[in-house]
Amino acid sequence: MYMMREHLLVGVFLILAFQGFSQSKNPLIAKDITEQQAWVDSIYNKMTLKEKIGQLFMVDVFSSDPKSKTDAIKTLIKNNHIGGIIFSKGGPMRQAKLNNEFQAISKIPLMMAMDAEWGLAMRLDSTYAFPWNMTLGAIRDNKIVEEVAKQIGLHNKRLGVHINFAPVVDINVNPENPIIGNRSFGEDRNNVTDKSVAFIKGMQEAGVLGSAKHFPGHGDTNQDSHKTLPTLPFTRKRLDSIEMFPYKKVIDAGIASIMIGHLNVPALESRPGYPTSLSQKVVTGLLKDSLGFQGLIFTDALNMKGASNYKEPGLIDLEAFKAGNDILLISENVPKAMLKIEDAYNSGAITETRLARSVKKILFAKFKVGLNKYQPVSTTNLYNDLNSVQDDVIYRKAMANAITVLKNDQAILPVKDLDLKKIAFVELGDDSGNTFHQALQKYTSVTKISANSSAEYVSKLEKFNYVIIGFHRSDENPWKSYSMTSGDIAIIEAIANAKPTVLDVFVRPYALLKLKDISKIEGIVMSYQNSKIAQDLSAQLIFGAIGAQGKLPVSLGKNFQINTSFETGSLRRLQYGVPEEEGMNSNKLKEIDELVKEGLTEVMFPGAQVLVARNGKVIYEKSFGHHTYTKKEDVKLTDLYDLASMTKILATLPMLMQQFDNNEFALNDKLGSILPVLRGTNKEDITIKQVLSHYGKLKPWLPFYRATYDASGKPSKKYYRSSPEGDFSIKIAEDMYLRKDYPDTIVKIIVDTDLLPSRVYKYSDLSYFLFKKYLEDTSNTDLDTLTQRTYYKTLGANHMGYKPLSFAPKSEIVPSENDTYWRMQQIQGYVHDMGAAMDDNIGGHAGLFSNANDVAKMMQMYLQNGYYGGKRYFSKNTMDAFNTCYYCGEGVRRGVGFDKPQLGSVGGTCGCVSKSSFGHSGFTGTFTWADPETQIVYVFLSNRTFPDAENRKLIRSDLRSRIQEVIQNAIIP
Repeated sequence: MYMMREHLLVGVFLILAFQGFSQSKNPLIAKDITEQQAWVDSIYNKMTLKEKIGQLFMVDVFSSDPKSKTDAIKTLIKNNHIGGIIFSKGGPMRQAKLNNEFQAISKIPLMMAMDAEWGLAMRLDSTYAFPWNMTLGAIRDNKIVEEVAKQIGLHNKRLGVHINFAPVVDINVNPENPIIGNRSFGEDRNNVTDKSVAFIKGMQEAGVLGSAKHFPGHGDTNQDSHKTLPTLPFTRKRLDSIEMFPYKKVIDAGIASIMIGHLNVPALESRPGYPTSLSQKVVTGLLKDSLGFQGLIFTDALNMKGASNYKEPGLIDLEAFKAGNDILLISENVPKAMLKIEDAYNSGAITETRLARSVKKILFAKFKVGLNKYQPVSTTNLYNDLNSVQDDVIYRKAMANAITVLKNDQAILPVKDLDLKKIAFVELGDDSGNTFHQALQKYTSVTKISANSSAEYVSKLEKFNYVIIGFHRSDENPWKSYSMTSGDIAIIEAIANAKPTVLDVFVRPYALLKLKDISKIEGIVMSYQNSKIAQDLSAQLIFGAIGAQGKLPVSLGKNFQINTSFETGSLRRLQYGVPEEEGMNSNKLKEIDELVKEGLTEVMFPGAQVLVARNGKVIYEKSFGHHTYTKKEDVKLTDLYDLASMTKILATLPMLMQQFDNNEFALNDKLGSILPVLRGTNKEDITIKQVLSHYGKLKPWLPFYRATYDASGKPSKKYYRSSPEGDFSIKIAEDMYLRKDYPDTIVKIIVDTDLLPSRVYKYSDLSYFLFKKYLEDTSNTDLDTLTQRTYYKTLGANHMGYKPLSFAPKSEIVPSENDTYWRMQQIQGYVHDMGAAMDDNIGGHAGLFSNANDVAKMMQMYLQNGYYGGKRYFSKNTMDAFNTCYYCGEGVRRGVGFDKPQLGSVGGTCGCVSKSSFGHSGFTGTFTWADPETQIVYVFLSNRTFPDAENRKLIRSDLRSRIQEVIQNAIIP
């Protein structure tokens, strides 16, 4: 009678307990409890005693194991009816296949588990590694932690894993903890608890069961339970307030399971050296009864020394089950353990009620994860599914919110006034900081310095006034060594004593504990991990592209208290990321690759750079092909192209806009009012607005160079010399020097040239010769110096400028043409445009060289209405004034200097951009466009004029506008 009543109570308990995530402390029940109960009963009622006992065991296997070991697992499945498998090291494809093999021979579907705390990469190759818990602990917004956990859950589910032994809820108050460390969210109990709850919610929302570990708490130990039995010598009050603090809330949040750690806790178990995992007082009395946990309870691995040192194999399993654990993890001897439990059952030491309670919980969990309708793991696209762009989006979001500024004396962060900075980078540690250095260089010139001693570093850094030290140690796993050596410390202190210094630490925070004196280090950034994304984003933070938002999740001696943080704002410099971060489709953007490859195949150009940015973030940046058709030199992202007429809007126009902003002229002012040389001429009354809109009756182009030919049609010695001598000082190519007075001659020719007979739209270069003269005369400075001083140096556009041979090696400058009609040589490092070359290579209309990244900085500055990098260049009113099509009604599509979308069906754009968009193209095969409505910047650089400017295939193909259409179509609705 008693037994019947006990069976009834078990059934009632299971039904009432499994009421879902929000109503119950046991989350193992599905929404339709009737169907679930029926499935559980149908399985349980047909099971033999041996099959019931077998469900209690979860054994481990490596997918990389030899066949002999995987065959042994199959034997346990067939003969011992084990309930589950925990997969460990190997690869995803091998695991998927083994998973399917194991499930196929199991009478009852197996529950598959993994330790995937930061993703499958914790155990498997070729899978994605998400941030460690310590990194997540620095994030203020717990919704981001939830997103990370959900993605981890989706990866587990995709691979057929039903339970992930995560999160670690241990509170790591001991910096010397050898096994937890980065696996913990930190040392603040509230932060750890909140992050744990967020993690649980996200992962279990993905349909994967979570497991809080290691109860009652493994955070304040300096021993590893894999090797010994750690002792927690704390009072119950202390345990309640620290170690066990998170468990009440994670239970309320619906955690599916809890793992019991192998720990010696005298305040909870009076028997000396008795592991908590075997203690009925801890498992049943405390966790089940006092805390009311009704989900699955796992032992930690029973082959760990913290447990296996206590009792012989088999007996330890029996003790663990009697203590109240439901699943016995990684038994050292399953058959022997099963016999021990069976003997105890037959002797009455274990009742049917006790056995049913655990077995039915296991079955309820199996239903919960869909094993009532088991489907094999599909191997199609498995690697891609486990390494998606969405993973990068989530990782980047988490890392951007985690990176923490710990010290910011003199507001050294973010870097301001780039024109005044000479920046050096010092790489310390035993891992690579190449990605960090490359990311830093996207913002300005940053020189890497190497030396063998602190004294040598100080000597080599003499000419620099800002030093960034990156401390890089392996990101492979959280247990890798993180400390600074005495040599590292000596170098850091010596540099900081000599120069303004920012120390960026790409490893766990405890690395800073060995730095005793930080007073001279003006800036300290904690980046937590040495992943490529962490390096990339940390560089962006240093230059103010993103702000610092993280807070320190642990305390670091007297130097830094827990939650230390300095929030730094954004200077609105370009960011760098992935398309999906800004609502763009990566797969659609890949069509750009195919179009550029078409251009290469069809001999439209030998090479190219393409960049796309949205909302101030570069989301696509690639180089293609080669410098020339000899294919000796690959195009790199840092290579410089001749921008040709893009010079108009990247050099002359921004200088004019700044003058306009300073009220030095108005758009309706006449040319004669700003250029005395035009007074009394046919150009005196043309307005600035008219000529900049290409509606001022100026002729489109004049072949100035032809006027310097002799009677035989060759460059005349009257104008040229093969070496600099006397008045022949303008170098227009190798071994070719022009008379220095010829630029004045060009202006005179323009002044004396007739106007077109009527006012019609006619694109013309001529006004830009005149505006160059105006700018140089009023400033008494050449346009090269003006643009560098006013824009490029302050923008960090160190790859942009006139006369590129003065700031870049020739090997990084893409040739523009094999000139067979005037200069008779390959044009490389000298402007292709003949008029600009004769104007000392500093043309108002041509002459500028750049890579795509620096063009994007200028275009982004325009999109931001004259603001970039913390500096206001001109006002929004000025941008609006110049980005207006004043003569659209008269068939002129141009703004003031800027090109605008076509008015009809034919023009320079795809016809799919907004009317407020603007840009320009260049004769050499270049193009850039910005759209305020979609916040997109597009840059295309090529040398279609090489080897022959008569090659018009690029123009006829509309390839640049077809790419623009791809970009527009990639916007996710």
